[in-house]
Amino acid sequence: MAHRWINTLKDSDVTPEDLFINRRQIIGGALAGIGLAGMATGASAALKGLEPNSYEDIASYNNYYEFGTGKDDPARYAEALTIKPWTVQIDGMVDKPGAYAFEDILKAMTIEERLYKFRCVEAWSMVVPWNGFELADLLTMAGVQSGAKYVAFETALRPAEMPGVSLPVLEWPYVEGLRLDEAMHPLTILATGIYGKDIPKQNGAPLRLVVPWKYGYKSIKSIVKITLTNKKPPTSWNKANAREYGFYSNVNPQVDHPRWSQASERPIGGGLFSRRVPTLMFNGYEKEVAGLYAGMDLSKDT
Repeated sequence: MAHRWINTLKDSDVTPEDLFINRRQIIGGALAGIGLAGMATGASAALKGLEPNSYEDIASYNNYYEFGTGKDDPARYAEALTIKPWTVQIDGMVDKPGAYAFEDILKAMTIEERLYKFRCVEAWSMVVPWNGFELADLLTMAGVQSGAKYVAFETALRPAEMPGVSLPVLEWPYVEGLRLDEAMHPLTILATGIYGKDIPKQNGAPLRLVVPWKYGYKSIKSIVKITLTNKKPPTSWNKANAREYGFYSNVNPQVDHPRWSQASERPIGGGLFSRRVPTLMFNGYEKEVAGLYAGMDLSKDT
């Protein structure tokens, strides 16, 4: 089921950072819809011409509250996280429940390179060249049973390695959830790397969710458990403040967060005086995902 989204890159094609920009310029429009160009142009036309942030930007400016609330706290403290060995418990309404070793998951999956916009609810954004595989492929391998409607996720909880969990910012462990059709969408991936390197610990190593049309907090990090269920699962920020954080959390410039306008965003990496840019509906992926929400009032179903 891999490569359902337009993208011909395979593991051997993953591009080091120092070659990434030049390669995009060389290939350019001649290969629009495939390869590196395809990672941007496979989505809405408004996303054409995306250029990735530097590895330094991506690895140094993060929200990962398990390691602290400052943007540089994850890079400072996440190295303490033990990621080998790593297993992911897959349970609930699946045919093959069990503890799946991360190495075995990688052997069974097709790794792709995806260039996605990443939009934080705090109204900043990045462009990230992820490496990973479609979540749908892992769920299919586990065998989704009829009647399953949602997918729940859980982050590792390691108090000895995660200084931030001593703070009552959220109820730990961090949990998230998607509707099953959202989880099975070809844009939804589990990321294992950035720029062809193993994903940094501060970015959610060894395995994190990436849902590019939703605010960043939906893309849960360092996943240790995936549960298929017929009930809407709890999500951490919604539990903390349901008025401010809905279950769906789709990027929507027409619905402001109480503390941040969502009409525009600040691209990271543009310098202190970089201009804000208009935020696109569904973060620019409207063509691909709007049909998932047909008939819903997205001003209320947030």
